[in-house]
Amino acid sequence: MNKNKQNPNWYLESFVSFEESLNGHSKTFLHDLRKETLPSLEQLSFPTLKDEEWKYTNISSISEQNFIPVSKLPQIILSKEKLKDFLFQGFDYYLLTFVNGIYSNELSDLERIPEGIIIENISTVAKNNPQILQKYFSKLSKTENIFNAINSVYSVDGSFIKVSDNIVLDKPIQIVHINGAEDNKVLSVPRNIIVVGKNSQASIIVNYFGHGSEPYFTNIISEVYVDEGGIVDLIKNQSENENSFHIEKLQAFQEKNSVFNHYNFEFGGSIVRNDINSVLNGENIETHYYGLSLANGKQHIDNHTFVDHAKPNCMSNEVYKAILDDEAHGVFNGKIIVQKDAQKTNAYQQNKTILLSKKAKIDTKPQLEIFADDVKCSHGATVGHLDDEAYFYIRTRGIPENLAKSILIRAFANDVVESVKIEQIREQLNHMIFEHLHRVEIISE
Repeated sequence: MNKNKQNPNWYLESFVSFEESLNGHSKTFLHDLRKETLPSLEQLSFPTLKDEEWKYTNISSISEQNFIPVSKLPQIILSKEKLKDFLFQGFDYYLLTFVNGIYSNELSDLERIPEGIIIENISTVAKNNPQILQKYFSKLSKTENIFNAINSVYSVDGSFIKVSDNIVLDKPIQIVHINGAEDNKVLSVPRNIIVVGKNSQASIIVNYFGHGSEPYFTNIISEVYVDEGGIVDLIKNQSENENSFHIEKLQAFQEKNSVFNHYNFEFGGSIVRNDINSVLNGENIETHYYGLSLANGKQHIDNHTFVDHAKPNCMSNEVYKAILDDEAHGVFNGKIIVQKDAQKTNAYQQNKTILLSKKAKIDTKPQLEIFADDVKCSHGATVGHLDDEAYFYIRTRGIPENLAKSILIRAFANDVVESVKIEQIREQLNHMIFEHLHRVEIISE
């Protein structure tokens, strides 16, 4: 089939053979949703730099390649020993593992799950308990662009997590996605659904890593529902291959008195785009976004956040930082909207970027739309190089040049890394920062 730069003909034409490969899965309500979304592939085009939401992100290198739905490809076999390279270690956790978006029972560990908690893959839930999946699947996220449509049409699996009311999960859930292949350009399209009940708490860590040498495309939709008084900590670690592409839409919906903490750590990928959205649908809600992007070479990392204050007496706080080296390009577009009835809103947003080279660049666009009159809101953005005065002071102490720069990098990233509650993850994130930037590592005491 010919490559098409402007419309998804490849994905339209691939659907027939994809449908044939589903076998019994074509009889579920999920397949009905696929066919409902299929016309969108005909109506939507890949975004260009003329689209306001994509004006700084050129995705032609994605649209010009034909990525193959994984259900049409041989399954990749990985060992449990190799899997350890892709996990945060040093604490207990439940484990869900997906290879190119397909659940691997052999590489997962879901022993002794407490009553009232579901930790499962979507394909199994669709077969054994379709009613509960139907209640939550695609209820928060709508098809807003061609990437959402591709996920909705081709996704066959992903994680389904449900915590019933009044339960505090005894240990975190760690989810690992390993994507790519040696001889095919893989399309990995996982779906993630997280539902946390009233007065319940859960911590979830989602890791994305690469495998193989061929370019691949990870295209994700995640839906998070936090009921009254619920608390969710969601940590994302994206460390895909340098020649890969990664796009995620996350849609969160919060009820009154709930707390949603989202931590977004971006290390890998050639082109990366995150759309992170929250609706605050009750009073006394807290939403916290923490983000850290590390990019070098010609990496491009684009973070779009949107917080919708729909009700009064709520608070949101965003801290997004980027460290860019070589010819890397960062984008931050953070939008906060305060609806007319959302009085007594406190909303804060800051975006800070350090450029480690003269060719690195950032496009930043913080936005506030306020329709209420009794609010406290602020936003700001700063872009610069490492602090010359601080660098000079450190060097006068006899500290070598490379180590001095590492100290300043560590200080800059520290408030984002330290916001993570699990100590072992903080330590490993620190290691990943310096490993990715090829800098001397600073170990915390």
